[in-house]
Amino acid sequence: MNALFVIGHPAAGSFSHAMANAAREVLTGAGWRCIWHDLYAEGFNPLQSVPESGNVTSDDPLVEAHCTDLAAADLILVFHPNWWSQPPAIVKGWIDRVFRLGTAYEYPAGVALDGVPRGLLRAQHALVFNTSNTPPVRERAVFGDPLESLWRTAVFGLCGVSSVKRSMVGPMANSSDAQRAQWLHDVRAMVREISQV
Repeated sequence: MNALFVIGHPAAGSFSHAMANAAREVLTGAGWRCIWHDLYAEGFNPLQSVPESGNVTSDDPLVEAHCTDLAAADLILVFHPNWWSQPPAIVKGWIDRVFRLGTAYEYPAGVALDGVPRGLLRAQHALVFNTSNTPPVRERAVFGDPLESLWRTAVFGLCGVSSVKRSMVGPMANSSDAQRAQWLHDVRAMVREISQV
């Protein structure tokens, strides 16, 4: 079983990385093959240079590797901070370039580009872990939690992933060591549960 890890945080010592490492420990221990993509460390170029309808191939070998890994994943795990109720630009660029026509979705015969696409991803489960300095209750009450809609419906739902679970932890700025340890415990539990499905 293939687990695709995508981390979108500029600091190697971030809590996003800590959560990803905790998740990887669980999956490796359960016999999963973990494919690791740290977008900043890899120097992933988020700029899409062609219109969406023309995004079916790339001359960037890193983009092609990401597309291959996405298509082969049985489980997708994404880790990034909540910046302005959105993922960092590098993560949005990863979505733009990798969740492309022919890789993540297609239009059935006879369906035009303004029709409803069909998801192609073989992964049935996706886990998204976010850090934030906005308390989760305020994020939902005041901002409507746009990240939930983005990942569950606009990205994974459209591309055929039927089970999407997301966890946002914070505020990070004043979190204690004990709180962070609890969050990592929760990450391990969430990953352990989904890995046994």
